[in-house]
Amino acid sequence: MTVMENAQNAQALGRKPTDSEVDFYGLTHAGRVREENQDHFLISSLHKRMDVHRTSLTDTSRLYREAERLAYLAMVADGVGGGPGGERASRLAVEAISQFAAGSMDCYYTADPADDQTFTQALADAALHCHEDLRQLSGTEAGKGMATTLTLMLFVWPRAYLLQVGDSRYYLLRDGELTQISRDQTLAQVLVDDGVFSRTEASKSPLSHVLSSTIGGSETAPVVTGIDQDWDYVHLLCSDGLTKHVGDGLIAERLRTMTSSKQACENLVQDALDLGGSDNITVLVGRAVKKEA
Repeated sequence: MTVMENAQNAQALGRKPTDSEVDFYGLTHAGRVREENQDHFLISSLHKRMDVHRTSLTDTSRLYREAERLAYLAMVADGVGGGPGGERASRLAVEAISQFAAGSMDCYYTADPADDQTFTQALADAALHCHEDLRQLSGTEAGKGMATTLTLMLFVWPRAYLLQVGDSRYYLLRDGELTQISRDQTLAQVLVDDGVFSRTEASKSPLSHVLSSTIGGSETAPVVTGIDQDWDYVHLLCSDGLTKHVGDGLIAERLRTMTSSKQACENLVQDALDLGGSDNITVLVGRAVKKEA
């Protein structure tokens, strides 16, 4: 999509959602088998504001207004390997990307949301910096085996930006139709791309759990994709603890019939538990619901 097309799309959508019109929620669960939860997630909003440190004014209340939201950030990280390094890797990845996002406020404040390149490059850089940090730690005894997936969405109305490393997923429900936007970075998916496996064969193969790209592992290949936003689109980020047990059909039904993001997260986590719960489960659901004036 060109910058001109992005600008036209922004004009057609009109105002961005207020904070009260954003319905976002997340849950994580260790599952029924694993003792430790190595998944981590974060949902945050980035705001601009003025802080008054010193003044001769006696009443500063009129100087303040509700800080404008610049962007929304949501991410899921699933530690790799099952050992203590996996939990630490996913936690450090979420912390590092959050710090990078907070330190890049100028990017969200000054950039034209119609310019995909600004946000694409910022997210790719963040992932690569985080990867290098974990690689350095993995060379130490304490950091041995540290690697994680990372699936992140940056919402800068009217666009959203998906950062994908590994096999945690991002789905979009649009006009009642569920689409997996992320692409699993696994050896099975590589064979699907090469025409060796069908998607059904890939889902049943042990190679579907062998990652071809991670944060902190031997190889990383972050992919950033720009996506249009609109009112009532439903966004789902999840670790593979959900998708190992819950098929796209049930996911779509839960999102179509949801009354809130909290309810959808609770239902999907329970579905994964009821259908096996063999891995850690993390589910994030978000949407923008317009309130009538």
